[in-house]
Amino acid sequence: MKIVSYNVNGIRSATSKGLLNWMEELKADVYCFQETKADRSQLDHAPFEFFGYNSYWFSAQKKGYSGVAIFTKQKPDHVEYGFGDPEFDAEGRIVRADFGDTSIISVYIPSGSSGEERQAYKMVWLDYFYNYIDELKKEKKKLIICGDYNICHKPIDIHDPISNKNSSGFLPEEREWLSTFIDNGFVDTFRQFHPEPHQYSWWTFRAGARERNKGWRIDYCMTTPNIDVKDAGILQQVKHSDHCPVWVAI
Repeated sequence: MKIVSYNVNGIRSATSKGLLNWMEELKADVYCFQETKADRSQLDHAPFEFFGYNSYWFSAQKKGYSGVAIFTKQKPDHVEYGFGDPEFDAEGRIVRADFGDTSIISVYIPSGSSGEERQAYKMVWLDYFYNYIDELKKEKKKLIICGDYNICHKPIDIHDPISNKNSSGFLPEEREWLSTFIDNGFVDTFRQFHPEPHQYSWWTFRAGARERNKGWRIDYCMTTPNIDVKDAGILQQVKHSDHCPVWVAI
């Protein structure tokens, strides 16, 4: 099974840039999308259904903001939308699909780059998410958590760790959180197979950053260690968004 995670920065915009054709060429079993910026009614589903995809959406209450979705060829046994907390769920940041003893999550962790208030919200959100996953692991033993984590884990994951040491997404407390999250029972599948530098999944639109590969690796496919991971990768050549897709094969 091949699972792809992709922050599409607006699924309608990405679709206009060839997203559907790319999905059909790749033929992944599951696509976890983030930052859909739409609800289900705003997209023509006929082409996706023609190619065999069922879709499950959890959108933000605010129009054109945030939102996650899972597109899958195999129908899940169950789909869980959100955390069950009205305050956090208003931003539409997590959806889970259960397939037998394996659960796949599409998550969009908040960014703190817009200012101190959002950075503080992000840190509260991270603590809530950590506890949520910690409890979920007691019920769901095999987890695959794909998404935009909005955190670079280590200096190798960012093009300029020195100048960005005080930037949201590479703050010491964020990196420490991600280390603790992984140590609590998850595998960064990409780094399991690829120890090399200059591998990124997001680039600012400014100053030709993508052309010069001045990027950040903030998108991950994390799995519990009991999942048989065959391979993982980043598709840096795919350009429907300011992010590129990441994937894991199990």
